[in-house]
Amino acid sequence: MNISYNWLKEYLDFDLQPEEVAAALTSLGLETGNIEEVQMVKGGLEGLVIGEVLTCVKHPGSDHLHITTVNIGGEAPLQIVCGAPNVAAGQKVVVAVNGTKLYQGDECFTIKKSKIRGVESNGMICAEDEIGIGTDHSGIIVLPGDAVTGTPAGAYYQIKSDYVLEVDITPNRVDATSHFGVARDLAAWLRQLGKPATLKRPSVEAFRTDDPSPAISLSVEDTEGCPRYSGVTIRGVSVGESPRWLQHRLKTIGLRPINNVVDITNYVLHELGQPLHAFDADKIKGGKVIVKTLPEGTKFTTLDEVERSLSSEDVIICNAEEGMCIGGIFGGLDSGVTEQTTNVFLESANFNPTRIRRTARRFGLNTDASFRFERGLDPNQTLYVLKRAALLIQEIAGGRICGEVQDVYPSPVGPCKVDVGFRKINSLIGKVIPPQTIKNILAGLEIEVVSETSEGLSLHVPVYRIDVRRDVDVIEDILRIYGYNNVEVSENVKSNLSYQTATDHSYKLQHLISEQLCGAGFNEIMNNSQTSLAYYEDLATYPPARCVQLKNAISVDLNCMRQTLLFGGLESISHNEKRKNGNIRFFEFGNCYDYDSSKQKEGDNLAGFSEDYHLGLWICGKRVENSWAHPDESASVYELKAYVENVLTRLLGAHARRLSFTPLPAGDIYSTAVSIAGSQGRALGTYGIVNPGRLKASDVDSEVYYAELSWTSLMKETKKNQVSFSEISRFQVVKRDLALLLDKQTPFAEVERIANESERKLLKKVSLFDVYEGSKLPDGKKSYAVSFYLQDNKDTLTDKQIESVMKKIQTNLERQLNAQLR
Repeated sequence: MNISYNWLKEYLDFDLQPEEVAAALTSLGLETGNIEEVQMVKGGLEGLVIGEVLTCVKHPGSDHLHITTVNIGGEAPLQIVCGAPNVAAGQKVVVAVNGTKLYQGDECFTIKKSKIRGVESNGMICAEDEIGIGTDHSGIIVLPGDAVTGTPAGAYYQIKSDYVLEVDITPNRVDATSHFGVARDLAAWLRQLGKPATLKRPSVEAFRTDDPSPAISLSVEDTEGCPRYSGVTIRGVSVGESPRWLQHRLKTIGLRPINNVVDITNYVLHELGQPLHAFDADKIKGGKVIVKTLPEGTKFTTLDEVERSLSSEDVIICNAEEGMCIGGIFGGLDSGVTEQTTNVFLESANFNPTRIRRTARRFGLNTDASFRFERGLDPNQTLYVLKRAALLIQEIAGGRICGEVQDVYPSPVGPCKVDVGFRKINSLIGKVIPPQTIKNILAGLEIEVVSETSEGLSLHVPVYRIDVRRDVDVIEDILRIYGYNNVEVSENVKSNLSYQTATDHSYKLQHLISEQLCGAGFNEIMNNSQTSLAYYEDLATYPPARCVQLKNAISVDLNCMRQTLLFGGLESISHNEKRKNGNIRFFEFGNCYDYDSSKQKEGDNLAGFSEDYHLGLWICGKRVENSWAHPDESASVYELKAYVENVLTRLLGAHARRLSFTPLPAGDIYSTAVSIAGSQGRALGTYGIVNPGRLKASDVDSEVYYAELSWTSLMKETKKNQVSFSEISRFQVVKRDLALLLDKQTPFAEVERIANESERKLLKKVSLFDVYEGSKLPDGKKSYAVSFYLQDNKDTLTDKQIESVMKKIQTNLERQLNAQLR
């Protein structure tokens, strides 16, 4: 939010420089970043002075130019050739002397000594648009006769530089979303420093009804959505351009002036933080404003000419026949103030924050009004702000306030009652603060002390401080004003025992695996947990019915929570491929979400929802490319398998050998895949080749190999790990090879599993070193060449032992897989 330094000083007298104000606000929790100087007129009228035309004669070589002599208070008058039709002797004018820079938009030109039709000219007599104080170019500026010759134009026009402070407002500090709100915090800070600080709140005492004629009437049917609605009718308004001071105020903070009435509503919004809306009273059919909801699906065209379909919970400001405005968010197309407007109905209302937030998110609208309403505003200020704006309209645009002010406020809101103890204040802050200092700070924050005891205070917190509802909130506010830097660091070190939790264990292992993958050439990616429901249409593996859908989605591309990490990774691969980076190794840790309607329970709205932490791996492109030492080699699913096994081994150690790997049939996610299961059949993940249809839908050109592991389940597996150490065996390893004839559908994982189950003590490793499929084998068969590594930690293996183990393995393979020795 932009805060004008000069505007801020209208509500609080202080002698701080802009940089000091920024530092003070940051210490108060209103973090201030950039400070930008803004000139009321570009260039600040530098080099322009007030002059008096002494003589004025026609140029001998032109029918429209004049040769003038102008006194600017220097040693001698200047000769200036002027082409303005209204120039004459005796006038007081604005003169740009040689060297002055004038601006036309983004262009800049410098006034120089020149000859015009053979006559020397030293300067320029200026028109309004040439120096940036107006738009008139019909002639030069003619000032009143009492203008003092030689006065700098900047001083004459009272041109002052302003400074814009960029303040980051946290979601809980809606009370500081205005110049007056910021001034209120700054005043409390100054008082704590012992400096005089008096807030000057704009007065509305002059407000009164000018005309008893009937006003626009008001009815609020949806009091839950609109707790308070105030309005006033102003007739005989002249809509036009705003005065320069008002335009400058708005332009300084980045707003575009529109017309005097609309500009006043924007001005008051940024002055006091209360959004307003001005209706053309003549367009309010039936002379009545009704606040209500409209039937689901009702069409409504907003000010941006977009037709929107309303929800039955949207708060709509209606006339007797139709909707005019989406309450608290955006105006309608045909109800606003235009240059033809003469009668105005001014709205100042308070809306339900939750309802406003839902409506704004559903329509994708984020306005200055919705930004404030969805955070919660003070309903007690609507009438005051309404009067303030009405008086400004009368002052700038004229008009008469007609009829009584309309104000519907069925359930007034009072201050929040909070009790806070001195001991707790001192304990949380870490310093003993005198009770009187505490009370002074609370007074500066407009928090009323209702009663006091030796133990603490009973307080009434103003309604506009929606973030202060508990004693700890009050203590935080006290510390903000007292100053974090005023709490000294103790010389004593206090410590306590810290026990490692399951979360700590998971994070430690996650960091370990991340380092391992990065060392293997992977890059970590982070994708949005919100994704598009379109990805899950027609999927059986991840059906749309299992998606956690969002009611107030930011867009159709982010309308549900992801069930899998796959699609985010494919988006990243597509992005990289389009930028000629096709050799990809990605990994991502992230949450995935699921909704199972069968688990839903009455009274427990969250029973059907679950959240699981996953690890995803993606590889595609070339494994080796453009190497002098190695021919090009494409990535493969076997490379992915190695990465997955390395991760599992790092996490589970020797226990990884007990995991089971089962082939999966081709499906809508993988064309070829394997599932991984742990103890008791717990699903740990899958890996394989991504289905070409999924790649095409994600605009990915190359084959992608993908693994997704349930990190949550893996952490449960690691709990059972019992790490044991043994001396490295001094006895040699014995290797035996078998050539096995097997069915084509039999995976090596089955061979490995049966071998390990056959001999748990001496068999250390099983590896596949050759696969053969050809015409020399029977139909439907393939040949595996497998190595078996045997070792005893206590003695040298004998031939008898080796033959016994190999016979057992061979027998089990023949019986369970119908394997034959070649």
